[in-house]
Amino acid sequence: MNDLRKHLSTCLLATAAMLAGAAPAWAQIVPSLNSASSFAALAGGPAAGAVTCTNSTVNGDVGVVPIGTVVQTGCTITGAVVTDATAAYADFIYAYKQFESISCDQTLSGTLAGVTLPPGVYCFPAAATLTGTLTLDGPADGVWIFKIGTGGTGALTGTNFSVVMAGGAQEVDCPNVYWWVAEAATLTTSTFRGTILAGADITVTGGTFKGDAMAGGKGTAVTPTGAVTLTGSTITACSAPGGTVTHAKLKCNQGVGNGPEACDPGNSNQDDHGTAYPFGANSNDEVDGVPGNPGRKGGNGK
Repeated sequence: MNDLRKHLSTCLLATAAMLAGAAPAWAQIVPSLNSASSFAALAGGPAAGAVTCTNSTVNGDVGVVPIGTVVQTGCTITGAVVTDATAAYADFIYAYKQFESISCDQTLSGTLAGVTLPPGVYCFPAAATLTGTLTLDGPADGVWIFKIGTGGTGALTGTNFSVVMAGGAQEVDCPNVYWWVAEAATLTTSTFRGTILAGADITVTGGTFKGDAMAGGKGTAVTPTGAVTLTGSTITACSAPGGTVTHAKLKCNQGVGNGPEACDPGNSNQDDHGTAYPFGANSNDEVDGVPGNPGRKGGNGK
């Protein structure tokens, strides 16, 4: 009987260890923008100047919700100007809520200058102020989703910010890159890629934007909101094909004291020297911890 118990205990421990060490991934279909996907710029309004285009070029369709209007000054729009894009706006705000519910793989911080990221879902709990060059390296069907303001508030600000595709993704005219923003998005002299789904307004000054600019995700069909303002810029509609985003279930250190920051993989990375960048400010492990040591429960001084 004792031998049987020992055998069963060994098997149970081995199974538990195997399950604990597993790092499976799960997939999620990217929310569809449906009729909203055909617009280079889409805004809820509802006031005059829902889309204001000054000394800019828009390669694609522009849409507003009545009574919103499109104001053009030295502006070239190669596509259609749709003055009643109510259905498209409804599709946008529905997709906006779906993107909001997508879970995060990694928490980011900093400007992202010089950072290279594989496909995944990346989140800023609050505002994101970006500059420099961000490289997105992955296959042609890779999906990158950035969420700014997952804590409830937060704007996206990009200044001299460039998004560069690498790997198979650089061969795709419209790669799967999405930027969900809790509040407003402001881009200045940037070379931007991806579709912005902003809760409030979108302002683009100078630079180029290849993707779709959708403003007013926090609005409703009854109370539409959001404006797109383009000044001295070029925006080219680029509807991403959609697909499936694969979430990596990161293997976690099982010791007491590990925090939820995308699962600290056994590296005590709170050293007050910024080595956690760009994946969150610090973990709850002790200062200058040793890799594999989960740290103190509750963090420093506990």
